[in-house]
Amino acid sequence: MLLDLLLPLRCAVCSRVGEAVCVACRALLVRLSPPLCARCGAPGAWPVRRCAECAGRRLAFASARAAILYDEPARRFVTEWKERGQRRLAREAAALVAEVLARPGVDALAVVPSDRERTLARGHRPAAALARELGNLWELPVEPLLERVRGVERQRGLGLKERRRNVAGAFGPSRPPPRSTPQSTPGSPRRVCLVDDVYTSGATAAAASSALRKGGARYVEVVTFARAVR
Repeated sequence: MLLDLLLPLRCAVCSRVGEAVCVACRALLVRLSPPLCARCGAPGAWPVRRCAECAGRRLAFASARAAILYDEPARRFVTEWKERGQRRLAREAAALVAEVLARPGVDALAVVPSDRERTLARGHRPAAALARELGNLWELPVEPLLERVRGVERQRGLGLKERRRNVAGAFGPSRPPPRSTPQSTPGSPRRVCLVDDVYTSGATAAAASSALRKGGARYVEVVTFARAVR
């Protein structure tokens, strides 16, 4: 194929021609496994109900889990996927999530809404694509349950407290149809899995989960492709 000759498929991690993620680099991606914090999913030396990272915080989600460690190989993968338009990597990311994490016992998947300006710059919505692929693998519907109610500054470079303040109140439940409320809408999901690409500080996940709870969700768990570890 002419397009394949002009733009050959390259590994997102090492740039070797041949596959979206080569076998060697797939093995380099560190799968997260127990022991983990029961609440936020941070890996540790032993299992705990709350770790130093989430202790003392009011979190609207019941648990957060990620498939891989957000180290340098994972960072290269995510950069190619999110910033350089490698949309096919959403399927690779979903396959890794499904490999590591069990299908959640929820009614539906929801997505952290992307920032409009960054979506226009990227030309796609990575988290939404990941949710669609996971929905196919897990046979779960993806519901438009959240919307952004205000813009935020980029989280990169902000401290933990600044990150939380930055996204506080940034999300809201999607507006229900006229003469309806999220609590009374027939079939409105009560158990929801919130999908995002990377869990860094948990600020975005907590703010979006809070909005889901306001919209009627009784239970929210978070699933991400990668997780930063402090």
